[in-house]
Amino acid sequence: MNFIMKEAIEVLERTPQALEFFLSGISDTWLKCNEGEGTWNVSEVIEHLIELEEDTWIPRLEYILQEGESKPFPSFDRYSHLNEISSIEQKLVEFKKLRTQNLTKLKVLIETELNLELTGLHPRLGIVKIRELLSTWVVHDLAHIAQIVRVMAERYRADIGPWKEYIGILKSNVDV
Repeated sequence: MNFIMKEAIEVLERTPQALEFFLSGISDTWLKCNEGEGTWNVSEVIEHLIELEEDTWIPRLEYILQEGESKPFPSFDRYSHLNEISSIEQKLVEFKKLRTQNLTKLKVLIETELNLELTGLHPRLGIVKIRELLSTWVVHDLAHIAQIVRVMAERYRADIGPWKEYIGILKSNVDV
C-alpha cells in the first residue's frame, strides 16, 4: 500500500492554491473553452470540485464511520453543478475555504491508521475502505488538474500546426 495520510494531505491542501495561482485573472476565453459538445470547461471543473467538497469526500467518510456497510452512500449527481454563474475568483475562494474546512475535519475524524481500513458501501462499487476513498480524493484532484490543462491546451490545437504530433497532451482527451 502506498497511501500515507500526511502525503495525501500534502496534495489535497495544495490543489486550491495551485488552481488559484493558475486560473485567477486569466481571460474568460481560457475558462470557457472545452473539448467539444458534452465536455466540461475549466469553470465547470472548478464547480464540480466545489460540489464534491460539499457533498462527497467528508460526508462519505462520516457516513462510513456512522453506518459502516449497513447502508449505501446517498447517491450523487455529478452534473448538478452545471448552473453556476459566479466568477472564477469567487469559485476558487469557495473551493479553498471548503477544502480547508474539510482537511481540518479529516484530521479530527481519522485518529489512527486503523480507521483507514473501516469500510462502507458504495451504491455501485460495493464495499470500499476509507483508505480507498481518501486515495481517490487525491487522484481525483490530480485528474482534474490534468483535465484543466488538457482542455486549455485543446484551445490551440489548430494553431500549432505540425507540432501537434509532438504534443502528447493533445493526443489524450479522456474525461475524469
